[in-house]
Amino acid sequence: MSIVLVTGAAGRVGAMLRPRLARPGRTLRLLDVLPLTPGAGEEAVLASVTDLAALTRACSRVDAVIHLGGLSGEAPWNRIAEVNIGGTYVVFEAARRAGVSRVLYASSNHAVGFTPASSFPVPDYAFPAPDTYYGVSKAAGEALAALYHHRYRMDVICLRILTCTQRPRTVRALSTWLSPDDAGRLFEACLTADKPGLRVVYGVSRNTRGGWVSLGEARALGYEPRDDAERFAADVIAEHGQPDPDDPVLAYLGGEFCLPAFDADRPS
Repeated sequence: MSIVLVTGAAGRVGAMLRPRLARPGRTLRLLDVLPLTPGAGEEAVLASVTDLAALTRACSRVDAVIHLGGLSGEAPWNRIAEVNIGGTYVVFEAARRAGVSRVLYASSNHAVGFTPASSFPVPDYAFPAPDTYYGVSKAAGEALAALYHHRYRMDVICLRILTCTQRPRTVRALSTWLSPDDAGRLFEACLTADKPGLRVVYGVSRNTRGGWVSLGEARALGYEPRDDAERFAADVIAEHGQPDPDDPVLAYLGGEFCLPAFDADRPS
């Protein structure tokens, strides 16, 4: 892959991936609404994922798109619809118009967040069970991925990313953590897999307390996680205490996103 467009490159995951996807002969074209300073082997584009003309120009001569851009958590429906759903349509359509053959779509475990713990490990192609408007947007993005694969023969991989942070901060994250290095390994495997077609895979590390989701399809693409959140367990448990099996945060894959605090406001 000689030119890879990364939307939302100024975000947390984008910042993690930039050094980990750098390769001789590869250019990372970084797109965001926030200014970025490109390094060696990088280009910066200041644009919104909702701007079809700008995205189409940004996709020129691109071999693959990594779509990370959008709102990274729950928000009012109109904002979710505009940025996460509308913006994802724009990215796929711009890629189609520019002749890009592969899109890696950053979905989320929240697309299937209401999957109960009794159903773990969650299968790779589990039917959508979104926990929030944010989760709905990720399920909608997966539907767009399917459309652009079946109608336009685009290779599309939907990555249902779990807790991608520098280190796990909660007891739940000891099971759901995706380390920065494993994130790099996962995205690189998805960039280089031969003719992947349409795939739905989970993004998580090899955690001792894992087993919440399948890694079958990710491994089939060449991903082999190496990191384990367990090395942080003593510090996390010292701060938060031993995990309570009755904690409602552990009842569903979506964790706190499934709690009543995320209910929509009721009319008075």
